[in-house]
Amino acid sequence: MSEFPAALKRGLTVRHVRFMALGSAIGTGLFYGSASAIQAAGPAVLFAYMIGGAVVFLVMRALGEMAVLHPVTGSFGQYAGRYLGPLAGFITGWTFVFEMAIVALADVTAFGIYMQFWFPDTPQWIWVLAIVLLITGLNLLNVKVFGELEFWLTIVKVTAIVLMIVGGFAILVFGFSVPSSTPPGLHNLIDHGGLFPNGLTGLLLSFSVVMFAFGGIETIGITAGEAKIPSKTIPAAINTVPVRILLFYVLTLFVLMCLFPWNEVTGEVSPFVQIFDSLGVPFAAHILNAVIITAAISAINSDIFGSGRMVYGLAQQGHAPQAFTHVGRTGVPTLTVALMAGVLVIGVVLNAVIPENVFLIIASLATFATVWVWIMILMSHAGMSRERARAGTPRSSYPLPGGRVSTYLALAFMAFVIVLLAFTPDTRVALIVGLAWLVIMTGVFFTFVKGKGRQRTVLPDDDAALTGGPAGAGSSAGAVR
Repeated sequence: MSEFPAALKRGLTVRHVRFMALGSAIGTGLFYGSASAIQAAGPAVLFAYMIGGAVVFLVMRALGEMAVLHPVTGSFGQYAGRYLGPLAGFITGWTFVFEMAIVALADVTAFGIYMQFWFPDTPQWIWVLAIVLLITGLNLLNVKVFGELEFWLTIVKVTAIVLMIVGGFAILVFGFSVPSSTPPGLHNLIDHGGLFPNGLTGLLLSFSVVMFAFGGIETIGITAGEAKIPSKTIPAAINTVPVRILLFYVLTLFVLMCLFPWNEVTGEVSPFVQIFDSLGVPFAAHILNAVIITAAISAINSDIFGSGRMVYGLAQQGHAPQAFTHVGRTGVPTLTVALMAGVLVIGVVLNAVIPENVFLIIASLATFATVWVWIMILMSHAGMSRERARAGTPRSSYPLPGGRVSTYLALAFMAFVIVLLAFTPDTRVALIVGLAWLVIMTGVFFTFVKGKGRQRTVLPDDDAALTGGPAGAGSSAGAVR
């Protein structure tokens, strides 16, 4: 077997990757999670999303620099294995896989519930099984099919959000009546305790919700192994994400809190339900249900893609059975996709019988895992920068602005978010279970991983091949194209 076996086909264009990156961060965190953030910080939540978005952009630029240099499917899992050591690569990769599996489990279950809104007499499990089979089948086709599906699903989500923003501004400008005890207007941002009604504490506590809302955006790094000309595709996608994400999150919530006093957002339903109702759109509930279903399908699609490709990368490193490096005729790692489909089918059954509090603990781990993956991305970038500086090797053609200073500032912020998890009971469980997960996975590594899996990952240096410069330390002599 060669050093870099069973290469995947590069079928994702700039358009595909750009919308995948956009769609991955527009989902449950925006449609539902924003209510919790608003309740915690009030109008100040807008500052939290702006600050959080800026830090996430630094994480994405750090990931982008490594993805251009090493365009491999295992992405940050392999980068951690290369620059931080095999243990870090093993834990980071499997933590991401587990996170995606849990999120996908929640998404397919939610899909079944949403479909019962229209078909109440049809058993929920039929819809769950149908969506699992459909998405699995699509993911087994050429990766371009996956990219096209995600592109159009994101178009639907983005269009719905834009229409809600436009409708909200129409209400503010033309003064349409809304079912609220307080008339809409800019005054709603300051009339109920000011911009910081819960003080600085409220703003800080909202960061745990805000940062989780951006979770999943790191999936863009995983597309590097299947992107056409990753040195152009990845930067093009990352460069457009911050403005778009901040636009959708900040502008949407700005409109929402102008239409309704922030303290009237109960969290019992999505804040977007209130916007649709206020616009007086016929069949508003049906329209919202369709949008949410689209978001769920998009999330399931990305979950299977991201986790499956990560398992493929783990197998390449010796951190998973070598059978998962098998690539089918369509250029897709078929066994990893099948694995995720099996997990979803089994997981949906388990979800029906496990106690609610146990599921809450598992889901809380996803919050910790998101921040953990970002920390590993930043630490891997710091390791890469130090190594290339010592070797006198030129930086990537897509360097992180501010270099290692930006890396350490972002790391400090992520550490601060981890500390914040300890201050409330709902998030404290994520910290406890997350730390336990790291201990367990460390034990699994030293017990079961042998041979190649105990060695540092060897990566191709595509950036050197493109620029004609020397390959980075530890890179392959020939880049995988």
